[in-house]
Amino acid sequence: MVISSVHATLFARTSFFCQSNGLRSFRLCLPFSSSAASVSSDNLSRKKWRQPVLSVLDLGGVKISREDVMRDDPTNNVPDNIFSKLGMQLHRRDQHPLGILKNAIYEYFDTNYSNNFNKFDDLCPIVSVKQNFDDVLVPKDHVSRSYNDTYYIDPQTVLRCHTSAHQAELLRSGYTHFLVTGDVYRRDSIDSTHYPVFHQMEGFRVFAPEEWEASGMDATLYSATDLKKCLEGLARHLFGAVEMRWVDTYFPFTNPSFELEIYFKEKWLEVLGCGVTEQEILKSNGKTNNVAWAFGLGLERLAMVLFDIPDIRLFWSNDERFTSQFSKGQLGVKFKPFSKYPPCYKDMSFWINESFTENNLCEVVRGIAGDLVEEVQLIDNFTNKKGITSHCYRIAYRSMERSLTDEEINDLQWKVREQVQSKLNVVLR
Repeated sequence: MVISSVHATLFARTSFFCQSNGLRSFRLCLPFSSSAASVSSDNLSRKKWRQPVLSVLDLGGVKISREDVMRDDPTNNVPDNIFSKLGMQLHRRDQHPLGILKNAIYEYFDTNYSNNFNKFDDLCPIVSVKQNFDDVLVPKDHVSRSYNDTYYIDPQTVLRCHTSAHQAELLRSGYTHFLVTGDVYRRDSIDSTHYPVFHQMEGFRVFAPEEWEASGMDATLYSATDLKKCLEGLARHLFGAVEMRWVDTYFPFTNPSFELEIYFKEKWLEVLGCGVTEQEILKSNGKTNNVAWAFGLGLERLAMVLFDIPDIRLFWSNDERFTSQFSKGQLGVKFKPFSKYPPCYKDMSFWINESFTENNLCEVVRGIAGDLVEEVQLIDNFTNKKGITSHCYRIAYRSMERSLTDEEINDLQWKVREQVQSKLNVVLR
């Protein structure tokens, strides 16, 4: 996605502010909870914004702790394993694949745009609902706003779903060319390409009337043409001389909107989403007479292709057999697998209820097994004569660093079964 949000509202003297890359950004540090019940969007919107709390985990200059954010609030749905990822900032490690890729993109923009793009990679991931959704025109009924898809800290505060969350504040602060990189959070399925924490980069460029008027093009065409030229150059910078194609698509915050695909390793690969920014966003942030373009890309998605990394969990590994394979500035070094450990499969069947969602199941499994779970897959479902539906899921356990014992896997599976039954209110079969 091309969107993200940042704290637009400045609070009273009791609020905490910090300096980050020259941007004075509000850092919200509010309560999390790992065992929240299902909450409707209406209930979320009626709750009040809470005062931030200062503690001990450093997030962009503000220190918070688990106790500050893990409170007894029915709208909290951020578990321990997600809280533990806050502040890790893999994209800021120059010898990590994500940091190497980020710096390669920086190099392209610095070289081709004379260092005109301001770069932000340390903005706090805790943002308001307004910044994450409203400021980038995400519809009120969009699925991404749901408790099932987004990590809510409280009814008006979330872990950002995209780096576009900082778009509005940067525009109001006077920035016209910027790149925002950061960790983003979404409740998601479990497999080799999905993880609840990943990293995005957003690019944004604003044009003044004299720029497109001199070209003889209308504003939208001028912006779209410049955007495509820029991103085709970026694709060549990262992947070499590859075949490309543009696909028309829809995003709520750009019009027209596009996806760039490249033909790489004998298949078409989606590289990024982009488009001409909706005028409503520009007008709301003091750019009444301008046009702009924006793009967003997922660092993990591209890094897995460029470095031949087969499993997204590896990005979080501290195993020297992984980390020692990469060096600063070395884009595209091919990863040499070191794990030959076999997976262990466990099946679990249960009768579901109306509130059951697969994302909630994956949250429970991740909360117990962490990165030892490789995949959760629905392998069978049926509805009986009474209209009650049964699901059967296959859970694959595998460590990327060691062999798991039968005793260890059985213990995990029993804990998963107990928690699924108690937290999701399903009936085990």
